[in-house]
Amino acid sequence: MVNVNAENFEREVLQSEKPVLLDFWASWCGPCRMVLPLIDEIAQEREDIKVCKINVDEQPELAEHYEVTTIPTLMVFRNGQMQKRTAGALPKAKILALLD
Repeated sequence: MVNVNAENFEREVLQSEKPVLLDFWASWCGPCRMVLPLIDEIAQEREDIKVCKINVDEQPELAEHYEVTTIPTLMVFRNGQMQKRTAGALPKAKILALLD
């Protein structure tokens, strides 16, 4: 899993050759802590995607740019474009369905 910030966002997310599952989260967020183990599992199981996370407290400009008002917010990027977006804690099957 890649920690993304303003400096590496373009390279890691927008220029990625693989689809990107991007998790906007915060350490104080209970639902974020529930989803994190699932995101970690997906990162280990799926070599065909890149899994990245953005701490909204450390990167408020990225959260603001993507209008993240609820966390966790998950986004799927393909070819530099956001394809799907959802907010709130989801079970693993629904997270995986975002990648289809």
